[in-house]
Amino acid sequence: MGSNNKVAVVTGAGSGIGRASALALLEAGYCVALAGRRKEALDETAALGKCADRILAMPTDVGKPDDVKALFQATVKRFGRVDVLFNNAGANAPGILFEDLSYEKWQSVVDANLTGSFLCAQAAFRIMKDQSPRGGRIINNGSISAHAPRPDSAPYTATKHAITGLTKTISLDGRKYDIACSQIDVGNAMTELAARMSRGVKQANGEIAVEAMMDVNRVAEAVVYMAALPLDTNIQFMTIMATKMPFVGRG
Repeated sequence: MGSNNKVAVVTGAGSGIGRASALALLEAGYCVALAGRRKEALDETAALGKCADRILAMPTDVGKPDDVKALFQATVKRFGRVDVLFNNAGANAPGILFEDLSYEKWQSVVDANLTGSFLCAQAAFRIMKDQSPRGGRIINNGSISAHAPRPDSAPYTATKHAITGLTKTISLDGRKYDIACSQIDVGNAMTELAARMSRGVKQANGEIAVEAMMDVNRVAEAVVYMAALPLDTNIQFMTIMATKMPFVGRG
């Protein structure tokens, strides 16, 4: 076990917020199961972690029930329990006009962002309610899009609004099992996914504008802080964003 005897599962751990958060949790003494679709990316994260005895890299498509089942079975077999799930894996379909969005693209985003979060949360929930000591914490990655859309973002925005409903219901249903659930809404962290914003992204009025960004490690630090709270305390919703990004007010 890690120095704090806690075990975390991080989805989407092969890059961006997931990689940064997994590395920060390792630094904080957690054992960490890394989940993501690309084995080579997970192996890169694991190598950066520099503590092979506390890392499990598990290629996983979170939208597939069998993959999720295998992930959590492997985690419990290796580390014995699950204390924290960071439901971070997600996909986007940027720049597609609403009227041109295909069913297939819609479904792929729903599978990754919403169905995947449900499947992973349910698997973690089942383990947390029965383990000893009982309980744990589920942190869902919501996004600024859980509050307000960008243009041409129907599948991403719809699923991130749905994550808020999932967070609230898990919070309620988890009370009797000492399972806390929270949501972190991130705005403009510098990752591969968000890098386009630093070069210019469509605004509500149709203009293209460069937006302020922040270091992804600030998000990772916030995830570690949320994860480390005692289970009688919960940050229900946290918004962490680049201070000068166009979100508050009218842009």
